[in-house]
Amino acid sequence: MKYELKKIPNTFGLDVKATVFLEYDSVEELEKYIADGSITSPFLHIGEGSNLLFTGDYEGVILHSRISGIEVTAESEDDVQVRVGAGVVWDDFVEHCVKCGWYGAENLSLIPGEVGASAVQNIGAYGVEVKDLITSVETLDVKGMKRVFQVDECDYAYRNSLFKRFEIKDMFITYVCFRLSKKEHYTLDYGTIRQELEKYPVIDLKTLRQVIINIRESKLPDPKVLGSAGSFFMNPVVTRASFEVLREQYPQMPFYELDFDRIKIPAGWLIEQCGWKGKSMGAAAVHDKQALVLVNKGGATGAEIVALSNAVRLSIHERFGINIHPEVNII
Repeated sequence: MKYELKKIPNTFGLDVKATVFLEYDSVEELEKYIADGSITSPFLHIGEGSNLLFTGDYEGVILHSRISGIEVTAESEDDVQVRVGAGVVWDDFVEHCVKCGWYGAENLSLIPGEVGASAVQNIGAYGVEVKDLITSVETLDVKGMKRVFQVDECDYAYRNSLFKRFEIKDMFITYVCFRLSKKEHYTLDYGTIRQELEKYPVIDLKTLRQVIINIRESKLPDPKVLGSAGSFFMNPVVTRASFEVLREQYPQMPFYELDFDRIKIPAGWLIEQCGWKGKSMGAAAVHDKQALVLVNKGGATGAEIVALSNAVRLSIHERFGINIHPEVNII
């Protein structure tokens, strides 16, 4: 399906358009677009636009996958392997896993976006990253060549992957394959999960999913009501030596140990300490419930949101000597 000057879907609620907007429902339809020359440069492949900030109209081709389907490809007593279309809404997939009694994805409930984008971004929340569930990623490049990347070829790291590199941007994810456990286990030692679970008589997949949803909804705005892209910044990682110096000055500073020499500091806490929580610059603002989130209060432009982001980052660097970086991709 081809559109001219179509509004680009994005959760910031920005009024931005693409010169050409292409959607496809199958690998074969994408191959047809490649063969007939519809995909001209520049082009950009997006999901729901939940991790993008456009600073203006996109003068090129925007592509969007609508490849659907959740197919069980292998199953044993211990686990199940599934092949999922890149256009499947991520939270629909998580809900499907919970209903089937498959363990592993429940802590990633209510993360916006689609399955294909989850593999690009290496989404994560509450102690779980999607890389721990992925077994392989199927792709098609702009020359029509197919390739399957095994998970150890994807160079996964914190909110990063091979698929975010510039030289790989001509490759489109078509399917993502996951392995989920059939044995009961939960990841509970993160944030307020255990505290919230005390309100329920039993712990099961459905209950934990609801708790995760409740926690996210209490902190993060509904983008249909207040435009945002969820967490705007990545949590910075510092050396243990740098952390010890900071902790002497800020003994109450929260942190997570990644390994012997790497400490993660919550960016939201840093932003709050600099007084940004709930503050606005024009129609762009730092959310009043979660400082990690930047919002469009109505009528903001992408450039205004970038300006707010830059101001927040500068103040954190001046006070703490720490650089924080956007998790959101700025186009």
